Parts: sequence; structure tokens; C-alpha cells
Amino acid sequence: MLPASDPALCHALAADLRAAGYTAEALRDAWGPAADDAIARGLRSPASRALGDREDALAVLGRLLVLGMPQAEASVDRALVRTGAAGLTRLGLADVERGEVRPRALVRPQSYADETGSGQWWIASDLDEAALGGPLPEDHVLGVGGASLTLAGLQLSTPAARGLDIGSGCGIQALRARAHVDHVVATDVSARALAFTRFNALLNGVGGIEVRQGSLFAPVAGEQFDRIVSNPPFVITPRADDVPAYEYRDGGMVGDDLVAAFVAGVGAHLAPGGVAQLLGNWETRDGVAGLDRVRRWIESSPVPLDAWVVERERLDPLSYAELWVRDGGTLPGTPGFARLVDAWLDDFGARSVTEVGFGYLLLRRPLEGAPTLARYETLHAALPGDGLGAHLATALEAHDRLGALDDRALAASVLLVAPDVTEARHHLPGAEDPTVIELRQGGGFGRALGVDPGLAALVGACDGDLPVGVLVDAIAELLGVQAGALRADLLPRVRELLFTGFLRFG
Repeated sequence: MLPASDPALCHALAADLRAAGYTAEALRDAWGPAADDAIARGLRSPASRALGDREDALAVLGRLLVLGMPQAEASVDRALVRTGAAGLTRLGLADVERGEVRPRALVRPQSYADETGSGQWWIASDLDEAALGGPLPEDHVLGVGGASLTLAGLQLSTPAARGLDIGSGCGIQALRARAHVDHVVATDVSARALAFTRFNALLNGVGGIEVRQGSLFAPVAGEQFDRIVSNPPFVITPRADDVPAYEYRDGGMVGDDLVAAFVAGVGAHLAPGGVAQLLGNWETRDGVAGLDRVRRWIESSPVPLDAWVVERERLDPLSYAELWVRDGGTLPGTPGFARLVDAWLDDFGARSVTEVGFGYLLLRRPLEGAPTLARYETLHAALPGDGLGAHLATALEAHDRLGALDDRALAASVLLVAPDVTEARHHLPGAEDPTVIELRQGGGFGRALGVDPGLAALVGACDGDLPVGVLVDAIAELLGVQAGALRADLLPRVRELLFTGFLRFG
């Protein structure tokens, strides 16, 4: 059964959830942070034990809609005074049998925040492994997981007119995009996923989301968008009959071909100046590093693209196989686990894959002319959950501004050190001069950068008062070095500090 798109019932359910104080923070307070973290690992008993025999609305809804545990019909009717157990049934979210309400879906609260504000959604999705008590069905619609939160936090927070969410799943990316994009088209190969997207938009009172069924760019042939976002089914899965193909993670292609196909096709669907952001996996194959293969995909795009690609993690084939076999609900020691792992290893071996990278891509169609941004980097630090989209937007703005400045113009610019930047100096015991000077970034990607005394002095002096060139000349005199040579050394690094957010234009 699919969730029903009944506006009146969705409105009633939202009012009931609001009246019950059904928020992520309230639930975390109710069962504690350790139990809350355990839920993310598929363990629901700590939260259930913490709630005990509580019968208030928050506890009843937490058991039913977060943990996926049956509840007494009378308890649900008291918790949802407008909707009741009967309304949940009509919405396709539950069944009622002999006085007991059995959930057919989860509806979990999800907080969000960026520099423009904060809020909360309720996100419906299929029952997870803990609620099902076993492996997931292949048409499973996933709720909000770590990858979803990563991409949601990465979305640019600048305004745009038309957006596209490819592989919408439960609709979390479309909802996030609508905070800054006037109209969003959400597509998926799964009719079930689109039903959840439509339902979640109604439940949260978010208009301007249009759903279309189809693969990749087929539902939007001939159309262009200012913003494209995708958490596609990028998981590398063996193409074998006895290996489950989960719609939410498996795009039906060999290896990392799905991400390559997205890169090849996205340029034609970006309006000039439009930006696409997606998550992906890529293989290190036949001795060619994954990031180098991604670079080749982008350089081969029929439409030239600016590119900023970040690799966050690399896994060996065995670790990758175990991760995704577990993700489908088949655990070590259960029937089929070793067989599925071997299928993954055979698949990787056939293509001489030695590592799999995970990360994100930001691709932009230039307003005019050739691409000017080609940045491929590895950043293994954990990303913040929210607010990184603003950092990416600022970095793109700095890149474009720097492209119009030669070194003379940059030297004439007045700069400010970003307020989240700190400096650490490390000395050997008894030594007067530091052996290491490090700049640390509190926001953005949380970068740490080793610098020399000249660059440290320049960053420290960027207070919005004097131009860069004047500061460099003064530092050269203090250090007893030639000013021209110091400029030639520092200005390229100042450009990097402006792009990465350590410095800002005044």
C-alpha cells in the first residue's frame, strides 16, 4: 500500500503531531541521547525501555512511528485526536486489527538549520530492518540517513527559480531545496518513492514540488534548471540474479557507471550559471585513482562544466561489500551473508577494483566561456550536519571575483580574516620561535593549514584597514626579505585562503 495524498487528513495529522510536541528534540529528551543514537544503528530496545509504560502522546507516537512498534488503538486515538487510528489507516500508514494499530510506515521528525533559519519536518518512509525484523524488500523507500543529511547540508542556500531532485526517495532533498528554490521537480524510478515524496510535501505544508516518474534525466527531456540535486542510487552492486537490487540505492548499472552517466548528462539540463550537486561512489580501477576517473568524466562532458569534487572516504572492496550487505539487513552469521560478500568481491575482481571512494560533486555550467574551476581534493574530516551550503556558495562567489582580479588588483584589495579562524603555534620546550604555525577553520570544512611566518603575519594583519600589497611590503621589511619575492610567494596563497574561507573581501 502507498501513502495516500489526502490533503485534509495530512493537515489533521500535522496538527496532531504538532499538538503532541512530536519533535526530534522532545523524543531525544524522552529516551536519552544513547538510545537516540542506537536507533540510527537499528537498535530500538534502549528507546523502548526508556519510555517504559508511559502512555502520553509523545511516548505512544514515538513507539508507533519512530520505533515501528504496534500500539493499542485506544492509545493512538488519544494521541491523535483529529486523525485517530482510522485516519492513519486511510493514509496508508497503519493497519488496525483486534484493537491494535500496526504501523505500515515510519514518520520521524527531522530538524534542519542553515544560516537563513531553522525548522522541522516530519518524514514518512518505509519500515526499517528493526521494525520488519529482517532484510528489506527491494522496493524499500529509505528514510533520512547520514548520506541524506550530508547532501541536504551541502545544498546551496542562494535563491533559484527552478530546481530538480533526481532520485527523490522520501523527498528530503526536494523539501530542503524548496527553502531556496521557487519550484522543484522531483523524479524517481519508483512510484512508491514518489508517493512518499508527495505525502511528505503535503504533511509538511510545502507546495511547489512536482513529482515525475522515470530514470535520470528522462522525465525532464529538453528542460533546464538553475539547481539540480541528487542523492542517486549510486551504490555499486553486483549484477547477479541472487543479489538483491534495492531501488533506493542500486541504479541497475555496472560499477560506478550511474555516476558517470549523471555527469555526462547533467550539463545539458543546467541553465547557464546553474549548479548541480550530488553524492556518488567511484572506483579505483586498473591502477587509476577514483578521483582521476571522475576528472575524466567531467572533462569529457559534452557541455563544459566547472567542477569541485570532494572525496570524503575510501574503502577497500571487502569493507565496502560488508557495509552494503549489512545495510540491506543481512547480518554476519545469518544465512547468505558470506555468499553476498563473495558476490561483491567477485564483481570488484572482474574490474580490478582496489578501492571505492565516496564523496560529493559540485558541477556548474559557466555563464559564458570555458570552465574556470577544476578542484579535486580529499577531505576525510567529518562534515557538519547543516550550514555547509552557505560556505560553498561563498567559495564560488570568491572564485568568480578572484577570476576578475590580476595580482595588481588583488594587492590593492582590502581583506578580513574570517571570524571562525584561529591560530595555533607549537614550540619546542625553551624555543623562542615556533616550529609549527597552524591556521584552523571553525566553520566550512574545518580545514587546518600549516603556514609560515610571512603568511601568518599577513592573515593576522587582515583587519579590513590596509590593502594586501601594503601589508606585504611592511611584512617584507620586518622579515628582511625582498618585497617583490614575498608578493610572488604570498598572493597565490591568499587566493587559496579566499576560496577556502580563511579570508574574506572587505
